Formats: sequence, C-alpha cells, structure tokens
Amino acid sequence: MFDLYNYSLLTISLVGLAAILAAIEIGRWLGVHVGDQDDDNVSTLEGAAIGLLALMVGFTFAMSLSRFEARRDAILAEANAIGTTALRARLLPEPHRKEVLELLRDYVKVRLELTQRPTTPADLAAAIEKSNVLQEELWQQAEAMLAIDKGVVPTGLFIQTLNEMIDDQAKRLAAIRNRVPNVVQLALFGIAIIACGFTGYATGLDKRRSRFPVYVMGLLAGAVILLILDLDRPGAGFIEVSQQPMIDTASSIAGFPD
Repeated sequence: MFDLYNYSLLTISLVGLAAILAAIEIGRWLGVHVGDQDDDNVSTLEGAAIGLLALMVGFTFAMSLSRFEARRDAILAEANAIGTTALRARLLPEPHRKEVLELLRDYVKVRLELTQRPTTPADLAAAIEKSNVLQEELWQQAEAMLAIDKGVVPTGLFIQTLNEMIDDQAKRLAAIRNRVPNVVQLALFGIAIIACGFTGYATGLDKRRSRFPVYVMGLLAGAVILLILDLDRPGAGFIEVSQQPMIDTASSIAGFPD
C-alpha cells in the first residue's frame, strides 16, 4: 500500500493542497459545462460531503493529539526514571558509583543527540543500539554489585529503578512508533478532495456564487490537514515534543561530583 510516512511532510502537504485545489477547479468546470442547474441534489451532496469532512478532521485530529501527548508523557517518565537512577547511583560504593554515573551521562547524551537534528530511521536504529549497549553495561555493574552485597539498600533500590528506566525506554519507543494509521490519513485526503470537488461543482452550477470562498475553504482544509500531519510527526515540522525534561536531567547528572 502507498505509505505516506515514506515522504516528507512538505511534499505531502504540497501535493495534497494541489489535489484539493485541482478538485475544486475540476468540479467547477463540470458544473459549468456538464451540470444540470435544476438538480436539487447537489446542495444536499455538498452539505453531506462537508459534514463528513468535518467529522473526519475531528476524528483524525483527536488521534494525532492523543499520540502527541503520549510521546510527551513518555519523555517525562523516562527523564524521571533516569534522574532517579542517577540519584540512587550516588549511594553505590566505588568504583561502581563513578562508572555508573558516567554511563548514565552517556545514556542521556544519546537521547539528546536525536533531538538536535532531523531523525531518520537509520539514526533511530543506531540510537536504540547505543542505548541497549549502555543498558547492558549498567546491568553488568548491577550484577557485579549484587554479587558483593545482596542488601536491599542501596544496591536493590538501584536495580529496581534501573529496571524501570529500561522499561520506560520501551514505552517511549512504542509511543514514537504509534502513529495515525496510513489508511486513515489517505481517507482524510480523499474525503477532503471529494468534498472540495462537490463544492466547486455547486459553484459552477450557480454562477451567482463567488469562487473565492471555495478556494478559501480548500486552503483551510489543507492547513488543518497539515496541522494533523505535523502533530503526528514531532520533529518533522513546526510542532515538536519538548525535550526540556531530558535536558534538565542531563544538566542535573552533569553536576554530580565524580
């Protein structure tokens, strides 16, 4: 199936807007040259198509917004887990304390590097691989300490929060990958094109109607669809998920004494 996620946000927006405006013009041409001015069903079909478009826009916007909020919450949860792990690491005996804190600094750095440039699937895969390697090294440190001291404090508490940190990475990756289904986005574009085509057709039948409001409606529909796509692709457009919790965590860990 044709996958919109294989194309940039700008390309999809421009092609979609061009298709919407073309549908208006084609519909108007058909209304002027082919349509029957006595057809009373056109206004009914036009209203139904616009209503369906409004319903689809609201439905898709809600899906995009919920996924955006899930990504934001996932960043906060992961940042808190990393920060708590670092605090408990300060209670560990040497040389494990120093080594664990250094690994955690590298771990946060991997997270922040992805936010400083556009992310490709290859970049994301490389970051996941680096994170997994660092997690394994952290777990090895925990196993080494557990072999020496099986006490709940502080080794046991550190292992508990380390496990939570690893789980939070999986939750964040799931939130990043959880996007609005491709078929829903294609349906949104299709309904927008059909609705604008019917509106253009009705304008062609009634020569007293101005073309300007129809094109304004097409531009607004294109703008709203762009907003929905932007919400569903943080970092690819104007809307970005704030990385401030992770930045604050990195700053806090960097200030810990070695």
